Amino acid sequence: MLPLHGAQLFFAEAGDGPNVAVLLHGGPGASHDYLRPQLDALAEPGAWRLFYYDQRGSGRSPLDPGTPPGTVADHLADLDAVRMHLGLQQLVLIGYSWGGLLALLYALAHPERVAKLVLISPAPAASSERAEMGARLALAQRRPSVDALRATLDTHDRRARFALAVAGYFVDPRRALELTPFLVKKSAEDAVWKSLGDYDLRPLLSSLSIPALVVHGTEDVVPIETARATARVLGAAMLELPDCSHVPYIEANQPLIAAVKAFLG
Repeated sequence: MLPLHGAQLFFAEAGDGPNVAVLLHGGPGASHDYLRPQLDALAEPGAWRLFYYDQRGSGRSPLDPGTPPGTVADHLADLDAVRMHLGLQQLVLIGYSWGGLLALLYALAHPERVAKLVLISPAPAASSERAEMGARLALAQRRPSVDALRATLDTHDRRARFALAVAGYFVDPRRALELTPFLVKKSAEDAVWKSLGDYDLRPLLSSLSIPALVVHGTEDVVPIETARATARVLGAAMLELPDCSHVPYIEANQPLIAAVKAFLG
């Protein structure tokens, strides 16, 4: 555990390379578990190791008694504490979904402390785009293919219920059964979005000169146009994965891993 102001951060590592990439999970309010084991493949023997952590108030990272749920400012301070714990001047950040947005916020706050950015299925960089994402997810959850999956599962089984709850994030709902189950802490989620308010990062992102890679599925419930707009303003390389929605590390694992490894070097 990494002790912080008002919280304890649970962390885990994969691989043993001298170079470190910090993985930022989504949510907000989720945990690092559901990125594994698939993203562990990014750990390159003798080259790269991965540092995962559960964000404050989520997963196995408890808040101290009386500490309110973390705001964006808290999460940025926590990430900088991770950097200092690792003894690094600069971080290589791999952010998934909300974790991609957190990576961008950290880069804007501390551009000199970020060496590279990898954004996998990043959350919209503007709050005005989140409504369309929600509508697309609701439609995806109501597809006949999700109903067909439900008919084959025992809904008394916890893993089956979890798969059905996240089926809208997959082109093929059956692949939701491959995702490691997790819980979202609603109080942690609400605190982040409330603290962000009405945001639009793109006018600020053009000031960054950090090497970046954006990876996004063409069928993602987060519209791919939002990722393209973020990639353009960052001057980032972009990998578009066909027939893939919001979980490319399951739906398109091989091309995702190959692209990120090539980018990291």
